[in-house]
Amino acid sequence: QVQLVESGGGLVQAGGSLRLSCASATCTLSSDDWSWYRQAPGKERQFVANISVREGRTYCAEAVKGRFTITADKPGNTVYLQMDSLTHEETAIYYCRAIVPGKGWNRITYWGQGTQVTVSS
Repeated sequence: QVQLVESGGGLVQAGGSLRLSCASATCTLSSDDWSWYRQAPGKERQFVANISVREGRTYCAEAVKGRFTITADKPGNTVYLQMDSLTHEETAIYYCRAIVPGKGWNRITYWGQGTQVTVSS
């Protein structure tokens, strides 16, 4: 069973920065398709950013463009999310997601347990 582990969350003041990372606990997962999501208290989980490692293509939600950067190591073992100029409203649990090919045309999705990011106002 593949388990993704996020790290780097914590408490930061508004305007500050944090860098999140995510990888499989046993370093066995390599993915071309990584994403970050977040879920604030009482709200639905929302997309934050995505990266296609092989193509080097990234996509970020409008709300974080210019402030967040998603990167990954070339083998696709670890993904990072650099978050700058954080606001109080971005307090949430941040989750990473990896998608890998399955049998045939199937795709397998893995989620991490989440890391808490708290931005004090």
